[in-house]
Amino acid sequence: QENSREESRGLVHQVSNESRLSIADSLTEFFDAQEVLLSASSSENEVSDDDSYVSDISDNVSEDNLSNDMENERQTLDCVSESGIGCNSKRRTCLPAPCPNTSNISLWNILRNNIGKDLSKVAMPVELNEPLNTLQRLCEELEYSELLDKAAHTPNPFERMVYIAAFAVSAYASSYYRAGSKPFNPVLGETYECIREDKGFQFFAEQVSHHPPISACHAESVNFAFWQDVRWKNKFWGKSMEIVPVGTTHVTLPAFKDHFAWNKVTSCIHNILSGQRWIEHYGEIIIKNLNDDTCHCKLTFIKAKYWNPNAHEIEGSVMDKGGKVVHRLFGKWHESLYCGTTSSSNCIWRANPMPKDYEQWYGFTQFALELNELDLQTRSLLPSTDTRFRPDQRFLEEGNIEGAEMQKQRIEQLQRERRKVLEENNLEHQPRFFRKSNDDSWVSNGTYMDLRKEPGFSKLDNPVLW
Repeated sequence: QENSREESRGLVHQVSNESRLSIADSLTEFFDAQEVLLSASSSENEVSDDDSYVSDISDNVSEDNLSNDMENERQTLDCVSESGIGCNSKRRTCLPAPCPNTSNISLWNILRNNIGKDLSKVAMPVELNEPLNTLQRLCEELEYSELLDKAAHTPNPFERMVYIAAFAVSAYASSYYRAGSKPFNPVLGETYECIREDKGFQFFAEQVSHHPPISACHAESVNFAFWQDVRWKNKFWGKSMEIVPVGTTHVTLPAFKDHFAWNKVTSCIHNILSGQRWIEHYGEIIIKNLNDDTCHCKLTFIKAKYWNPNAHEIEGSVMDKGGKVVHRLFGKWHESLYCGTTSSSNCIWRANPMPKDYEQWYGFTQFALELNELDLQTRSLLPSTDTRFRPDQRFLEEGNIEGAEMQKQRIEQLQRERRKVLEENNLEHQPRFFRKSNDDSWVSNGTYMDLRKEPGFSKLDNPVLW
């Protein structure tokens, strides 16, 4: 405690976890001796048999190649912050109805009554959802797409990597106020599009697999292309739940022929059963340029410990091919990211301010408030499989809890029936807008925007999902 903040951080990294864990921390960490695995994104709550992709995330945040030679660091990087979506936006600034009071829902009772059962098949009340879908959550990662625009106009490869790193961090910012609810799980074949002329990108997503559940998305602008496919596995630990993502995020910058790729970190929701829920992210993100090995980036999301009150911290570095640090990065994933040293640094990214009364609106950012909005002009251009037409999600947004619960059960039953038909006829679902690449990842097949223009989705046969 007498040490400076920097010295304390170094000490924490050197001392083993076992020697510093208190009894209380141990009880929280190992509350349940038996680990329960939950399928994260299956609408009919079916567990996957393949647990091979669940792995532990290392807590080691030491930086072997960290260099203290920061004298030559360039101070030319600009801060990309409030993107102007706020009061100047013509989009809605609130939802039709505030979020319901869930204090009367006891998760402990639900879980206790299902001890010994496969928890992935336990139906959760619709009130525990937020009126957004996992496909829309993927779109939220583009809230700060201006960071990619900035990277696309930055000639220096080390500085470009700094903006890519800031973009990777910014994807987590919207989750800070969202630990109390979960997004709706997409049904197989469900889609979502988001065309933002103000931001200059076109985004579309599709639920491409049900077992295991996989969501794929693709976005393009004149400056960049962005795509990823994600599958999740949940680990329930009694008092907390870990969300372990599997998949790779890709960004290309045609101006420099760059192809960046990186992984996601583990997320953990604390106080699942009682108390104020809160979320943290921990682990390492490694960003590489697959077309150029000039530099790479390592970002560490530091796991909160009882002796470290500075939660949500990130530290990292951009290194050359020899491992020498060129830029040092630090900050908090829900607030801002800085480049430089603690005594001399520039802000690279700052989170947008939250909307007024955001607590009433599920903790949504302004960008999130707009994702499920449906106007007359957009309605006529969307396929009927778009998430915005999904009745259970729409009813929840409008405050009709009873209607949302009925529709949710009906939609899940329809999915079970469709799956049964496929199995009986020995058929396999074929995604409409994505295809499997050589490395088994899902990429766009290039048809979504073309079909949207000609002949238009209203003139095509669309599957009936709800």
